[in-house]
This record gives sequence, C-alpha cells and structure tokens, in this order.
Amino acid sequence: MFGALLLILFLFFLTQPILSSIQAKHKWLKAGLLNQLFWYHMFFGGVYYTYALFNRSDSHAYYMKTKTYWRNWSDAFHTGTDFMEWLAFPFIRYLNFNYEMTMFLFTWFGYLGFVYFYLFIKENLRFNPKFEGWDAITIFMFLPNMHFWTASLGKGAIIFCGLGFLVYGLSWPGKRIPHLIIGGFLSYMVRPHILVAVLIGMAVGFVLGKEKVPIYQKYLVALAGVVFSIVMYESIILYLGYDPNNLLDSFQEEAALNAHRLSYSAGSAVDMNNYSLPMKLFTFWFRPLFIDSPNLLGIIVSMENALYIYMFSKIFSKDFITYIKEAPSMVKMSGVVFISISISMTYIMSNLGIIIRQKSQIMYFMLFVIVAFMDWQKTQRIKKRAIIYNRIVEEEERKRAEMEK
Repeated sequence: MFGALLLILFLFFLTQPILSSIQAKHKWLKAGLLNQLFWYHMFFGGVYYTYALFNRSDSHAYYMKTKTYWRNWSDAFHTGTDFMEWLAFPFIRYLNFNYEMTMFLFTWFGYLGFVYFYLFIKENLRFNPKFEGWDAITIFMFLPNMHFWTASLGKGAIIFCGLGFLVYGLSWPGKRIPHLIIGGFLSYMVRPHILVAVLIGMAVGFVLGKEKVPIYQKYLVALAGVVFSIVMYESIILYLGYDPNNLLDSFQEEAALNAHRLSYSAGSAVDMNNYSLPMKLFTFWFRPLFIDSPNLLGIIVSMENALYIYMFSKIFSKDFITYIKEAPSMVKMSGVVFISISISMTYIMSNLGIIIRQKSQIMYFMLFVIVAFMDWQKTQRIKKRAIIYNRIVEEEERKRAEMEK
C-alpha cells in the first residue's frame, strides 16, 4: 500500500503542469477546485479498493490476467475487456505495479475524465447555474456515484476518461485534434457502440444546431457520420453479439438472455421485461430509490437519484421546447447521445447494481442539457430586463426632450 501512496503523490504533482497548461487556455479555470476534485476522486479510489476487498470485483481478474496470461503486450490489444489489460500491461509487467498501484493509476484516468467534462460544460455556458444557491456544476462534479464507478481498474474509468476527452475535443474539433484522437480511441476500444452514438449525436446536433456554419459543412459532417456508421456497422454488431443479417431477432434474443442473466446474477434484480419503455427509462435513470436500497451504498445512490429527479423536473417547462429548437449543437448532441444510449441499455439491464454502474457513463450528457437550459433561461431574463430598462430610458429621454421644447 505504501507504493500506492507514493504513486498518488506522484500523480498529484504530474497533474499540476496539466492543469497549468489548461488554465493558460481557459483563464476562468479554477485549478484549486480541480485539485480538490483530485483528492476527492482518490478518496473514492480508496473506497472502491476497500469495497473490492470484501466484494466481487472485475479489477482482480483484470490484474491477475494481465500479470500471468498475456505473453506479449500486443496480444492483449482487442476491444472490450482485453483492452483494460493492454493498458495495464506495461505498468504491471514492466514497472512491477502491484494491484493497489494499478487501481489508483486507473483512478487517475477516471479523474482526467472529470477534468475534461468540467471544461466541456463550463465553456459551453455563459453563467454559473445555481441549485438552491449552490453552483450546479460544482455539485455535479462531486456526485459520489459518478466517482465510485470511475475509480478502479476497469472499463468505467477508461470509458469516462475517453468520453471526457472526446466531448471536449468536439467543442472545437479543428483546434483539438489530439483530444479527439485520444477520446475516440479510448471510447472505441472500450465500447465501440458508445463512440458511434456520440458521433451520430454530433452529426445530428451539428446539422440541427443554430451555429452560423455553411450549410455544406453541416451536411458533410452528417454524411461523414452516416459513412462511419455504415463502415463500422458489421464489426460493432458482431462485437455486441448480434447477427448483422438478422439484427432485430438477434437483438431481442440477446436482450432477453442478458436481462435474464443479469436479473439473477446478484441480489438487486428488478424484472424490467414487462415494463413499458417510459417505466424502463425511469428505472434506468432514477432507481434505486429509497425503497429499493438494502444497504448504505443504496441509500447514498438513492439520494443522488432524488437529485436527478429534481434536476430532470426543470425541463418540464414550455420554455424547454422553445430552447431545444434553438439550442447549440453541443446541447443537441448531448440529448441525442443520452436518449439513444438510455433506450438501448434499458433492454439489456435488469439488475440495479449494473444499472447504477452503467448510467454513470452518460448522466453528464443530460445534466449538461439541463444546466444549459437553465443558463438560457437566465439569459432570457437578462434580455427582458434589458428591454424594459431601455424602454424606461427611452421614455425618460422622450419626456426630457418634450420639456426642453
């Protein structure tokens, strides 16, 4: 464990020049906040490590397989589970990292995801939306469930890191090619279908967004998304375990099989097979609630889900329809990604433990839509006040002019 503590200190000092480089580009960045986030996330790395000592965790299998199974580093280079071992291989086999050190290294990868999601959200807003007087973005950055499942040797940390890099790069694709490459690579290697969903969402958002972009560029982006989907279609379908020649039937069969398997793989089963789509989505987004929570972890997650319900209630406004029509491409992309992935996951998830873990990958997309809507509402209120103020000033000037006559 002493080696892990030294590694944490090393990673903290390694983080400082990264934050300084980012702060040089974004003057509004609060490096102090992100340093607090570092220690907070490392705390959850310790929490997950303790959890893994007493509960089944894939991290043990990843570590032992990396240490004993692969003969060469290149042998592990495959999408999915093997990619975790490919990433861990040089640290375990060449640098002799033990299990604890590898866990905290991947925890750091998850932390980088938070850094870039924070940048993505902040730079696409004009104001700091408030939640009962508290900064909403700061609250989102410290949600415990988001940190718990991204603080270990596993897919959660890497896919979250990849998505953070990817969405940050997509905000300014011409200027952030390295971020796009890193984010796209990590996302594809961990979950190819997630990358496709993000790119299709970006194409839809770019075409429908209100940015002043030449029409031919919008349709070039849409065409690129379609071409990419066609090219990658068969390999991704096969990766997911479906038959590309009979997709609908194989999807239904695989979904039923996965739902049955996940329902009985742990004690937190919930039978979603007969649920309507709205009920499936509600379960995926907002459960477990307090009545579903048999332990302390479930209660903490229930409190977080209650916050999600409150935040989601913000969009039940006639203003939201007006906003979404004129929303920028990043907002529309986030909405498309969140809805499409949520729908697909509801057909294969029926275990609350798996649901809690999987939804942490995508909740920031919807939370971004919500805070962007709150940001737009504040902008509208300021515009209305400005209009009223200008009318008052014009009326006073008119009266003054009449009196001078």
